[in-house]
Amino acid sequence: MNVSLGERWESFVATAVEQGRYGSASEVVREGLRLVEEREAKLLALRQTIEAAIDRGGSHSEEDVERALKAKLDSWAAERA
Repeated sequence: MNVSLGERWESFVATAVEQGRYGSASEVVREGLRLVEEREAKLLALRQTIEAAIDRGGSHSEEDVERALKAKLDSWAAERA
């Protein structure tokens, strides 16, 4: 498979490899794809949670929703750290 990254991303990949953060350009691309896959899985789970909540009905205050979303985002951020 051949992929055109463009000048910006080619430079980014080359720098990451030169600095020793990755062993090859392929490793950089695989890591990027893994992160995209992870993000999409989390978004799907969030959408499913929202759909299930809508199906259940009921209501929650804006503060409750903000608190729950912040907790979820903090949890995701901690996983990435």
